[in-house]
Amino acid sequence: GDLVSVSRAGVPGFGRIRRIALGDFATMARAARAARAPFAVQSAYRGYTTQISTFWRWVSVMGYRRALLASARPGHSEHQLGTAVDLRTPGGAAPWAYADWGRTKAGAWLARNSWRYGWILSYPRSGSPGRSCYKYEPWHFRYVGRWLAAQIHASGLTPREWLWRSGAAGTWTEGGPVPTPNPTQSPTSTA
Repeated sequence: GDLVSVSRAGVPGFGRIRRIALGDFATMARAARAARAPFAVQSAYRGYTTQISTFWRWVSVMGYRRALLASARPGHSEHQLGTAVDLRTPGGAAPWAYADWGRTKAGAWLARNSWRYGWILSYPRSGSPGRSCYKYEPWHFRYVGRWLAAQIHASGLTPREWLWRSGAAGTWTEGGPVPTPNPTQSPTSTA
């Protein structure tokens, strides 16, 4: 219910992102334009049904095994969170049509600076696919907020590794959530 058009951030392209990410997205877009490295949105929020068709389209193009490294199965896509975008060069082709979109002016600027605005490169070359589960995607950025983006950037880890090592992925073990233990009563409490 809190999805807003990326155009509200002054960014060309289509799609919606969560309202919480909009301000930093707009600030990042202004900084990129000032650096003469503007970007546009290729893709943003995708619902479950859209992700089904997206995934199976890639399966038809490259086969199931290769598609697993290039497209998330429905229910596993960061795009379904409303906080991920695929970016491209304004007026340019889809970013995956380039030999390496990360070497374009926009792609290189974003790789160096997006974390300053709360956006991180989800699937960097250095960690893909072994440490990120997907092939290198220099166009795919996820909003995590400025503090967390700075932590992930400073760590040198992929976002997936950082979240795993920080315990964010440790809530579930062997397929089910760990139950909250029954609280024990304390004889006195202090403020």
